[in-house]
Amino acid sequence: MKINSLKEKLRQKEITIGSWLTLGDPAIAEIMAKSGFDWLVVDMEHSALSINQVQELIRVVDLSGCVPLVRVMDNNPEIIKKCMDMGSHGVIVPRVNTKSDAEKIVNAVNYPPKGTRGVGLFRAQNYSLDLKSYQKWNDQESIVIVQIEHIEAIENLSSIMDVDGIDGLIVGPYDLSASLGYPGEFEHPLVKEAFQTIQSTINKSSTSWGFHVVNPDPNIVMDKINEGYRFIAFGVDFLFFSSTCNKKISLLKKLIAKQKQ
Repeated sequence: MKINSLKEKLRQKEITIGSWLTLGDPAIAEIMAKSGFDWLVVDMEHSALSINQVQELIRVVDLSGCVPLVRVMDNNPEIIKKCMDMGSHGVIVPRVNTKSDAEKIVNAVNYPPKGTRGVGLFRAQNYSLDLKSYQKWNDQESIVIVQIEHIEAIENLSSIMDVDGIDGLIVGPYDLSASLGYPGEFEHPLVKEAFQTIQSTINKSSTSWGFHVVNPDPNIVMDKINEGYRFIAFGVDFLFFSSTCNKKISLLKKLIAKQKQ
């Protein structure tokens, strides 16, 4: 496998921009992979993707020269192992609330003695032809991103960040606000306090922090970059499609109505 430049960028806290894949069409993944994103996440948590579709999207993104990651649906070592064996360069894991949660992910991604991952022969290992070189690549270049999306995780931030093998953290704003009892109410005092705690941690941390800007608005992305976030998820595949359709058909209907006047 090729050297994963994303790993080094995370170490250096460089700005990288990625997005989310939830639709199963390889053509959409290919278009996005060739459009300039640094990485793309195949989303198993909030989509209807089958395991075969996940495998195909990983392949398409990888062969298009973009870094493929998978957001698994749970902190499950068997699912993490399967995604890594399919050729994902790393995983994003939701609901990481404690140090032990984070350690469990690192163990699942890495082979012994660093971890507990079982050794298999599939796409990542070039179908048995490159096991040794893949093991070396995996040890040096595989990526582990944990999602911070619960008040318990905020309380345990320091211990989570101290886990060796964690490359970055990404904030899940909706679930975080929901854990406080105010889903989507980002201006509520308790929610704002939680984000302020994260903000102060980011400024002191050597770890790359990320944020998912769901609404594909470049101005919001710039705000997050100015706040110190470096691993930025920009939009979702279907939102790019739907927002373009809505804007274009709205403009067209206005032009037609104007012509009738």
